[in-house]
Amino acid sequence: MKSNCTVNEVNRMRVVMAFVWGFLLMNMAVYVISAMTGGTYSFATASILGVVFTLVVILIGELGVPNKPANNHH
Repeated sequence: MKSNCTVNEVNRMRVVMAFVWGFLLMNMAVYVISAMTGGTYSFATASILGVVFTLVVILIGELGVPNKPANNHH
């Protein structure tokens, strides 16, 4: 089966899904941590942290890990 998706569409979808998951996971983490510490849950703070977290993850994924295999294994 041949896919009709271009590389650009796949990369765009990968970034969109990273934002969705980063947003959801950070909101859940902030909710649980605030409940455990007795604090109040702030949707705005959790959302900002989610966006920052996702941007860091995307940057690490794009810039931090080379795609070339290592040639000089010992």
